[in-house]
Amino acid sequence: MSFAFGIGIGTQNNQGEWLEVFYQQPIITPETELIDVVGTALDYKGGNQAIHATAEQLVQFANALRQIGSTNQASLAEKAASSKRPVVVTVLETDDTASSTPEVYLKLHLISHRQAKPHGLKLDGIFGLLPNLAWTNEGAIDLNELAERQLKARLEGRSLEVKSVDKFPQMTDYVVPNGVRIADTARVRLGAYVGEGTTVMHEGFINFNAGTEGTSMIEGRISAGVMVGKGSDLGGGCSTMGTLSGGGNMVISVGENCLIGANAGIGIPLGDRCKVEAGLYITAGTKVALLDDNNELVEIIKARDLANKPDLLFRRNSQTGAVECKTNRSAIELNDELHANN
Repeated sequence: MSFAFGIGIGTQNNQGEWLEVFYQQPIITPETELIDVVGTALDYKGGNQAIHATAEQLVQFANALRQIGSTNQASLAEKAASSKRPVVVTVLETDDTASSTPEVYLKLHLISHRQAKPHGLKLDGIFGLLPNLAWTNEGAIDLNELAERQLKARLEGRSLEVKSVDKFPQMTDYVVPNGVRIADTARVRLGAYVGEGTTVMHEGFINFNAGTEGTSMIEGRISAGVMVGKGSDLGGGCSTMGTLSGGGNMVISVGENCLIGANAGIGIPLGDRCKVEAGLYITAGTKVALLDDNNELVEIIKARDLANKPDLLFRRNSQTGAVECKTNRSAIELNDELHANN
């Protein structure tokens, strides 16, 4: 059984190189019969391939898909046959390191379509396969061709708006998941996983290979690789440290029903029901005073020792400036647990 499949409508530059691809109906673990049809109609011989399909091939492909009962994909192939843009049929036999731009875009679509979760796909090496592009009101444009396109638009009485210059497009130009609110769509990249019930406010940001399980209010930053559990809220201006921005090899995550206050931040994974006081940034090496039920000091430890522990409140002592941790259960009990394997 193959790993993934998609019929994509893409954009190429003047040299015929792929810039981006839109997959309306990507499939993870497609049926064997569908892949067999790809082999017959498009001469697919196995492995991971991005096949540039002609209109004639797509018509034959649509007929073959309809014969095996794959009506949705057949309809898509039939529509793609009349596309004014190039069409690619991408088959991933395995989840290996991508070797082409269409392969990368298929994987990013699978995450944003909620068919795969962050950390569930192999995404190493994708930056070298994603060209830095001008994202405009007329689609993706190769930066080497932008000046000529701008002049052409002006001469024809049009305005060419450059919305961003980046390797990643905004997610909503490709997929809008069910049950979400996104106040500023430019702040959610393709490859984000936005769970049902999530609200992303104007200053909220979700990077690729990151996201929310759902029912969260996001007013802060979810960095690449970070997953936020159900019911957790990120306050305005807060930050989660991703592995791309200095988090090292520790996978940062937020458990369920957590609260990270405004302008706070974390560099450790939080367990369920944790709170971080507004304005407090905790890195793995932050010295934390562990307090008991009477607010007496038990021990001073590094924040990394509290990674993934539930029911913690992180705060800063307003008189001494020390970072403190209170727990809904005895701090003595937690301390014993921390040192159980010493």
